[in-house]
Amino acid sequence: MPSNKGKDEDNKGTSQRGFASMDEDKQREIASKGGKAAHEKGTAHEFTSEEAREAGRAAHEKGTAHEFTSEEAREAGRKGGHAAHEKGTAHEFSSEEAREAGRKGGQSGGKGGSEDESSSTRGGTSEQHAKAGRQSHKNS
Repeated sequence: MPSNKGKDEDNKGTSQRGFASMDEDKQREIASKGGKAAHEKGTAHEFTSEEAREAGRAAHEKGTAHEFTSEEAREAGRKGGHAAHEKGTAHEFSSEEAREAGRKGGQSGGKGGSEDESSSTRGGTSEQHAKAGRQSHKNS
């Protein structure tokens, strides 16, 4: 007589053990620990820009890509910036790049481009950005 060990009557032969049977949060937690361990050990895969682009493209095509809120995007950018500075790989803007970023930021009003520059409480005018960029490089 065949054994029913490891099989659940309701699940028609599927086991209630193992990684695949866990809920998604538990799987994510375990996978995260594995990824962190691999990075500490130096054996983690480091994606190239092209590989990351392709993975994102595939996720969007399948409809499985995460759509970030503006707050999530800000937090992710902040974390990435901190990590890049810690690793010494952060981009250091030239005065000209800072002026250009300030000009573009001033044009968009800081929130989707629909506000008038002078009414925006975030970001400042392009002139303010350019001045800040010039001043920050005097201190470098």
